[in-house]
Formats: sequence, structure tokens, C-alpha cells
Amino acid sequence: MREIVLDTETTGFEPSEGDRIVEIGAVELYNHLPTGRTYHQYINPKRNMPEAAFNVHGLSEEFLSDKPIFKEIAQEFIDFIKDSKLVIHNASFDMKFLNAELDLVNQPALPNHQAIDTLAIARRKFPGSPASLDALCRRFGIDNSSRTLHGALLDSEILAEVYLELVGGRQPDLVLSGPEVKTSEDGSPSLDWRPAPRPKPLASRLSETEKAAHETFIAALGCDALWSKQT
Repeated sequence: MREIVLDTETTGFEPSEGDRIVEIGAVELYNHLPTGRTYHQYINPKRNMPEAAFNVHGLSEEFLSDKPIFKEIAQEFIDFIKDSKLVIHNASFDMKFLNAELDLVNQPALPNHQAIDTLAIARRKFPGSPASLDALCRRFGIDNSSRTLHGALLDSEILAEVYLELVGGRQPDLVLSGPEVKTSEDGSPSLDWRPAPRPKPLASRLSETEKAAHETFIAALGCDALWSKQT
């Protein structure tokens, strides 16, 4: 089962009022495992960037001025997502923007049933609790320290981890035997699949204080301790 974890950044809240998409990020999952394939694109909205939106994602008019417009990347985006389920946090927001952009370039709309809304899943699973992406990272112990500003690809990578926790823990479909499955370049499965390595390793979650405390503890065990022989 192929799924695409997706996020967008925009100039505002309403495409009907002229707001546009300025960034798309997406991460491919196959059977709830990351394949290493991603999609990332900045987009020139051909309009000004409101200060409130800039404060959220940090994408300025100047930075976006030489980026392609949506029409120029629309087919590439469609080819990447295909008809896969789209895993989105607050899906109604991103879907209305994606469909507004697709409508402007005479492309068919994405059906709402194609989206899996992780916000709705979180609210059902933890009623009454905060369900923002940051809140879910805290709940599941997922490192989001690099998320100083919103970014579509970074948020998609973080959301992928959150999604796997929401549906039963990381790698919920992992089995210890049986045929391996691989996605080919067009996204279809073949029989020798192995997940690709993470493009960028996650930063260590240990603080310098924790590292120092661990080293002090190992030193106190003496030179004959197993830990000392392994380091």
C-alpha cells in the first residue's frame, strides 16, 4: 500500500481570496515504511507575501521570485502522488488549496476521499487533548527541535513519524518473514524491496548533560565493566 505524507505552505488561509501555495513537501510510504523518495518544491505565487504568513514559514517574495509557478510543476506533482492516499494534518486546508491550484491549470480535482486526516485521527484517539503536530510530537517523543519555522518537507517527515504512531506504532505492518517488497521508479511494487536509508540522519536526542552523566556513570563502573570494554 503506497501512501504520500504531504504538507503545503501558503500565503494565507483562503484560496478564494487570492491566497496561493508557496511550498509543497511530500514523503512516500510503502506498507507504512518510508522508501526514501520525497517530493519538494517551492512555488512562486505571483503575489505579495503577507507578514503573518512570512512569520510562519519564512518564505519571502524575494526568495520565491525565481521559483516556478504552479502550472510549471503541476504535472510533476501529479505524477508523484498518483492516486495514492494522501496523509495530511488538517487535510481540508491543504486539499482546498491543492484543488484551487489544480483548477487554475485545468487539472482534475483531487477527491476528498483520497486524503487521510491525521488531525481527525488524533482527535478521535485522544479526545479533549491538544492535537497540533507539535503536541503530537511531544506525546510520542518525536524530535521536532529543528522545526523553528514551518517547512513543507520537514513537516511531512515529522508527520510521517506521527502518523505511524497514530496507526499503531512505527512500522505497524513490519513482519519478520515473507517476501520483501520494493517500489520501482514508477511507485509500483516489485518483490525485492528494501526501504531506502533516511536521506538525512536524525539528530541525536541526547543532551550534552545526559551524555556527560552517562560517561560519568561508565567511569564509575571501573575498567573491567562490559561498557568500558565496548567503548
